[in-house]
Formats: sequence, structure tokens, C-alpha cells
Amino acid sequence: MARGIDYGGMMHRAMQRLIADVLRAVADEGLPGEHHFFITFDTRDADVEMADWLRERYPEEMTIVIQHWFDNLDVRPNGFTITLNFGNSPEPLYIPFDAVRTFVDPSVEFGLRFENQDDDDEDDEEDVEDEDDADDDDDGGDDAPKGGAEVVSLDKWRK
Repeated sequence: MARGIDYGGMMHRAMQRLIADVLRAVADEGLPGEHHFFITFDTRDADVEMADWLRERYPEEMTIVIQHWFDNLDVRPNGFTITLNFGNSPEPLYIPFDAVRTFVDPSVEFGLRFENQDDDDEDDEEDVEDEDDADDDDDGGDDAPKGGAEVVSLDKWRK
């Protein structure tokens, strides 16, 4: 029996490639203008590489900021490595694209949100509208990016 076209999966991979292309350009040329990124990722992902003390501090997810100081940004086929400064201590990270949950560039109000594969895929349009309204009220905690970036959810339509 034919399975149909996996538009959700195709969009998910395309948005991961978009992030890879952006990071590759930054690795080659640096951050242009006021651009900077907030990237939230799932620290429980088996392929995430980070210091034990960071994993203990962020046992589920972590938001990093790529702005003023970063080093060794290297984009690989399935993720990227970067060294960031945590309290004057440079720490290398490897973040697979499958672990990325959000990518936001507040300087141009651009954002992407990748939802867990385990999330309920049977949302109808009313649920999507309700969720979008709820997101407007959510302050996102201390690590959330400030500003009104547009968040695009891709996995809602994945079957």
C-alpha cells in the first residue's frame, strides 16, 4: 500500500538544512550586523556532547546564545560543534540537528520550533490556534529569547 508524501518530515529536514546553511555561513564569515542566535536543544539526546557539569545543570534542555564570543564553530552533516564561554570557562559542545528544539534570530524576528516526535500529531486547526495563543502568554523562563520572533512549528502535520 502506498504511504503518501511525508510533507512534515520533508519540511523538518529542510529546516534543519536551513539552520546548517546559516551556521556554515557564520563559521565562514562571522555574524553579520546585529544577527545572533538562541538555540534550544534537548540535552537528553544520546548524541549531544557536553561537559558533565553542564548536563547536570541542564538535565532536559538548554538554550545557548551565539553572539559575542564563540569559537570552533564547525557544521557537520548531522550537527555542529561550537565552543562557548560559561563563566570564563570555554566548553566545547556537539549538538545534533535532531536535538535542536528552537532556533531564533531575534534581530530579524525569525524563529523555528521543532517539536518532539512523541507529541500528539492529531491536533486540529482549533488546537493549533489555542497553542499559538498560549505561546504568546508564556514567558519561556530565564533562558528564553526576548523579542517577538515568529515561531514556525513544522511537526504538527507529520503523520
